[in-house]
Amino acid sequence: MPGATSPDLPALGLPRSLLVLGGTSEIALATARRLITRRTRTVWLAGRPSPALEQAADGLRALGAEVRTVDFDALDPESHETVLGKVFAEGCVDMVLLAFGILGDQAHDERDPVRAVQVARTNYTGAVSAGLVSARALQSQGRGSLVVLSSVAGERARRVDFIYGSSKAGLDAFAQGLGDALHGTGVRVMVVRPGFVRTRMTSGRPESPFATTPEAVAAAIELGLRRRSETVWVPGALRLVMSVLRHLPRSVFRRLPV
Repeated sequence: MPGATSPDLPALGLPRSLLVLGGTSEIALATARRLITRRTRTVWLAGRPSPALEQAADGLRALGAEVRTVDFDALDPESHETVLGKVFAEGCVDMVLLAFGILGDQAHDERDPVRAVQVARTNYTGAVSAGLVSARALQSQGRGSLVVLSSVAGERARRVDFIYGSSKAGLDAFAQGLGDALHGTGVRVMVVRPGFVRTRMTSGRPESPFATTPEAVAAAIELGLRRRSETVWVPGALRLVMSVLRHLPRSVFRRLPV
């Protein structure tokens, strides 16, 4: 029935309260802005303390939301339970958007294993910790959604970014498994797989086909929430493209200009 409230998501599938893990992420902020114009009234921006985090909070406040910043470090999993627990203690969190991550520098990181491990720790290990803590807190509420920003890079490792891609492959598999584990609990997990997104992080890098924007990803996230989707591709055509690429023989795949 139109307008009815489901038992595990707010009306229309859109949150009134939002916790962003990765509070300076351009995709996350575009999503927060879009949701504020629809329904969201309370936002927690979690990230390392910085002028950029405060500026992001001020921008969301200007749209009419109540915004608080939270000191959060993806590389400090020992702190996640305490930091995120304080957020959930303040009130119900309808949606957690897990949006932190780094690209790294493939050419440099191949020669510097410590730097490569930092990419893996940020994109995968940190996300496992924060994802599990958030999922347990949402489950204690009896409802809510966890939206995880993955990447098509995780669908098949490419020579040009296999360190980043492998970390996203791990994150994607983790999020899918977590979604299965939470099925029937009132908590839903939605995995978002964008292609190349034009952001500060990708500035100066050659664009891949089907390049998109933070605003387009935000629109796809909103639609996915409304449809109660488990997986969202941005743009949608990448679902078919990656289905083909995923099954190509390696001898053929490694010769492609991707």
